[in-house]
Amino acid sequence: MLFSQKTKGYYVEVNDHAVLMARTSAPAAPFTVEEMRECPPNDPAALKEAITQIQPKKSPSGYLHATVGIYPPKRLVRRHSLELKRVKEPGYFAEVCTQQFRIEQDKFTIALLNATDGSDFDAAKAVQKDVMFCGMPSEDVTALQSSLLERSIYPERLELGTLATLGGLVDFLAHTKSKTPTLVLEIGADATHSFIVSPSGVEASRPIPQGLDAMVPIVQKELGLKDEESARKLFYSNTFDFTGMGPLLIKRLLKELQSSIGFYEVQTGQSVGQVLSTQLSPKLTWLEGAIASSLGIATLKLDPVPWLQSRHVTIPESLTKTAQDIRWFGLLGLMVQYNAVHAVPAEEKK
Repeated sequence: MLFSQKTKGYYVEVNDHAVLMARTSAPAAPFTVEEMRECPPNDPAALKEAITQIQPKKSPSGYLHATVGIYPPKRLVRRHSLELKRVKEPGYFAEVCTQQFRIEQDKFTIALLNATDGSDFDAAKAVQKDVMFCGMPSEDVTALQSSLLERSIYPERLELGTLATLGGLVDFLAHTKSKTPTLVLEIGADATHSFIVSPSGVEASRPIPQGLDAMVPIVQKELGLKDEESARKLFYSNTFDFTGMGPLLIKRLLKELQSSIGFYEVQTGQSVGQVLSTQLSPKLTWLEGAIASSLGIATLKLDPVPWLQSRHVTIPESLTKTAQDIRWFGLLGLMVQYNAVHAVPAEEKK
């Protein structure tokens, strides 16, 4: 065995609330997850300590070489139905980007995936019109890579955490034989990314220009606080029970979600039955319950351990509780290789 051969796998997720890390017993499945650590996103000392715990023996380069999941604020993860007869037209995709997503294609790094199974979309032999446009501003790619290197993390693969989450959830629903369409929310400071997924893939997507910060002025008004800063501190601190105020805080967001769900249900005849919110800090998890009860649906409580096992990823008992915390689902999704288990030659995918 060569000494330089990589014998462990490393996975990192950087989101608004935390840096999550895991070490696996091998670079590719089958493997066992050996260690899971987290630290605040803006604490260099805590990050250094977490990296030391994940990788006790420093790599020769001084960097933690990892698969990294990220959530850039301007990420693009949108489902769209293409006009198949136009896909070979020059400028067609640029037109979709401008008219549907209000972005300039040449300023973004974009990948096109099939909405059902996440495989790469092939314009030359396009037979499936439902695709996912996935990407982010090209300048953000460069900035994020630099930021990771400054933190001693070398991204061997950089992935949108949203995609790892959605792919994992679609596969999880198929594994558990759940047919219930599920509303998936990534609620950020300025915006909410909402998706409807089922075992058949990503069924709908909608970005909503409503996030947590929009709830702060309502907190200020309702509690009679003197300024927005006091309201912000209280809202994000978990020292006050906002459950009763929940319906009021999510009123505008709810209107948008009801509109998306209504459109989907009319189109498909299927009812959205559960909601999952993956990007809330532990202090704001009550929001998911407020959204679920206002929509009259259940919150999805999932145990990823048996599903991961079916994908040759073993979670030891000592890490089971951590793995069951929904905040880790995106990181665990990064570990799963779907095509490795059910590889089908491209020409058979008809």
